[in-house]
Amino acid sequence: MPFAIARGLKLYYEERGSGPGLLFVGGTGGDLRQKPNIFDSPLAATFTVLAYDQRGLGRTDVPDGPYTMAGYAEDANALLDAVGWESCHIVGASFGGMVAQELAIRFPGRVQRLVLACTSSGDAGGASYPLHELAGLDVRERVKQVVLLSDTRRDTEWMSTHSSEFEALIQQALARATVGEPDRESGWRWQLEARRRHDTHDLLQSLSMPVYICGGKFDGIAPVDNSKALARQIPGACLDSSRAVIYS
Repeated sequence: MPFAIARGLKLYYEERGSGPGLLFVGGTGGDLRQKPNIFDSPLAATFTVLAYDQRGLGRTDVPDGPYTMAGYAEDANALLDAVGWESCHIVGASFGGMVAQELAIRFPGRVQRLVLACTSSGDAGGASYPLHELAGLDVRERVKQVVLLSDTRRDTEWMSTHSSEFEALIQQALARATVGEPDRESGWRWQLEARRRHDTHDLLQSLSMPVYICGGKFDGIAPVDNSKALARQIPGACLDSSRAVIYS
């Protein structure tokens, strides 16, 4: 299993595919042990995809907190150093989109093109749903709320007529949740605290690389209005709000 030492952190990563280099930064609770993941997408057929478990998650170390969004960006930058990539395309989804914003702001020379998917800038650009407020719920109820938030069409009427489908979604999400791994639970909570403090809005105007922004029409975690706010703030950004939510 490949590990890199990045900023003193033993960081788990995988690299697959062929073509131009693309760094994928995953969402809240992301863990490459979970399937499907980015390597099951069409991207690996076109790009050399580099993906990793962020600090506190998956098979990466769980250092003491607090964690910061700037620190997550520095981890990504250190990983690129470790694998010898001077620059690459960056795709950040949900929480990973927040990290990718920080990375592009702090290390613009690393980023050839930037994709921000289902994410938010914070502050005047709008924040993604405060998932830290769900941290005190038992794991099933927490997962249930995230399943509902990930598609706003799942209202009370939908639940009453799609009970089997709803339960299947809950079970699928439970299988991906951090259960029975106390260290990972701690790392996830530190991640939520960093997410809560995310704010890049006023700095996004400095970005000069090509930026593509997409989100889900029915995403209750990162609403379309937040994608529109990102596009207004980033010079020349291309906005597509028609894509379906893949990573919450």
